[in-house]
Amino acid sequence: MLASLRSVFSLMLSTLLMMVGFGLASYVLPVRSVIEGWSTLTISLIATGYTLGFTLSCIITPKFVARVGHVRVFAALITLLSIAILMCGLVIDWRAWIVFRAISGFAIAGSYLVIESWLNERVTNENRGMLFSCYLITTMVGTIGGQYLVPLGDPTNSSLFILCGVLFSLALLPTALSSSAMPAPPVQASFDVPGLFRRSPVAVVGAFLAGAMSGAWLNLGGVFTQKIGLSTAEGATLLAALLAGSAISQIPIGRASDKMDRRIVMVGCGIAGVVSCLAMVAFSGSSPLVLYVIAAFVGSVLFPIYALNVAHANDLARPNEYVEISSGMMITYGIGTISGPLMVGPVMDRFGPASLFMVIAVYFALYAAYAAWRIAQRGHTDGLVSKSDFQANTVPTPGTEAVNAMNQAVRPSERVEDDTAPPQSS
Repeated sequence: MLASLRSVFSLMLSTLLMMVGFGLASYVLPVRSVIEGWSTLTISLIATGYTLGFTLSCIITPKFVARVGHVRVFAALITLLSIAILMCGLVIDWRAWIVFRAISGFAIAGSYLVIESWLNERVTNENRGMLFSCYLITTMVGTIGGQYLVPLGDPTNSSLFILCGVLFSLALLPTALSSSAMPAPPVQASFDVPGLFRRSPVAVVGAFLAGAMSGAWLNLGGVFTQKIGLSTAEGATLLAALLAGSAISQIPIGRASDKMDRRIVMVGCGIAGVVSCLAMVAFSGSSPLVLYVIAAFVGSVLFPIYALNVAHANDLARPNEYVEISSGMMITYGIGTISGPLMVGPVMDRFGPASLFMVIAVYFALYAAYAAWRIAQRGHTDGLVSKSDFQANTVPTPGTEAVNAMNQAVRPSERVEDDTAPPQSS
């Protein structure tokens, strides 16, 4: 175990530093936006720039990696991350921030791709669970730690932006100086979302809705905390509580979905999401402690549902189709993350900050209803397919789950199924 951890120590350290910077940036930017008096719609447009850049990077960055290698690409992307956040502190204009955030989204998606591709080269069937659990913990600790840096500084000046740029730059050093062998270039796969929809409609629709929900929360959650009057420390704790709920629930949800029709678990998660979001609306004026507890319940289903959809799509795949399916899910999820802030921003401007959770509750209801409708249309799939293993995600960011799906696509040699069996539609 210790030998396995030593082999990926530089990757984990780079990840930790990058996620501290990410956590800081993802909280200080909406806080500063509110201070500047920008509307929620304007902040949504800035968020859309980030998610658009992130999604494009998932398609484009592998081409650069194949051409010049992981370390050079990682160095270039980290440099872009530092430049983008420093420019946000230098130029306080929402139109410029859309561009800077698009650059940030592109850069951090590519950085995930490099780190996670490298990590996948180091894992085996024997240490996969342990190493990815360590990776999960590292990303969560880094993100939460970065968010808690905001109360220690002053969002009204450039100090936190400079600190964030320093953290991103430091994240380059462990990986750049590592003596480990470089990983193989990532697999290039074609995208066939219409074909994927014909294969598994519930997986595609669920991935889109999961992207819309997480994109809305991750980009506007900081706005919500400011608008309801929480201090920056209280807001950081609420964001942390939601992430902690996600980390705790992934294994139970995964085990449940491995033992029954995954669509039943989707219905249950959707119902739980509706109830918890409505509770957040009802108690949005309550004490911070109450909000922390409710946020943990929201997070327990908000982020794990994407992994449910990926697992369900892979249940219906032949061994040579896993990467193509994961890539299609990546694109679908990315489109969802782009649409989420655009849909929610105007609603928050019109009906107030708590309406963020009203919209997410509607998305959860659609998620549950569509899965239930597909069960009614096709019946249960238990016994009809050979299930893939549920893969827990890292701490989610807009599109991170999609990158994970591409990087963690199960290799054909790791699963034994009947390659001639016709796929089932669900």
